[in-house]
Amino acid sequence: MLDSYADAIASLEPGDGEIETAELVVTDDILVKAFALGPGAELEAHDHAESTNVFHVLEGTVTVLQGENSERVDAPGVVHHERGVDHGARNETDERVVFTASLCPLPS
Repeated sequence: MLDSYADAIASLEPGDGEIETAELVVTDDILVKAFALGPGAELEAHDHAESTNVFHVLEGTVTVLQGENSERVDAPGVVHHERGVDHGARNETDERVVFTASLCPLPS
């Protein structure tokens, strides 16, 4: 089977305030990781000085943090984070939200 998404997230059932993750693709030049955020969970803002990061919102509505800004993004949605820009995510809903983060190139 070529699609690894369903199997990877099948067991991700975060509780309130919890984050669970699964690695979907890991090579020497890219990482694609799934994040499941339970209600009230937050992936704290951080940056990747040497890498571009792209969020693909796949389930629910996630509040994306970028620099000083925040925006609610509904699935399906795509958010591009430039290298060195602080970014994170917050679940302000009562349901699980799922997004992937693609990081390229991998930091050295």
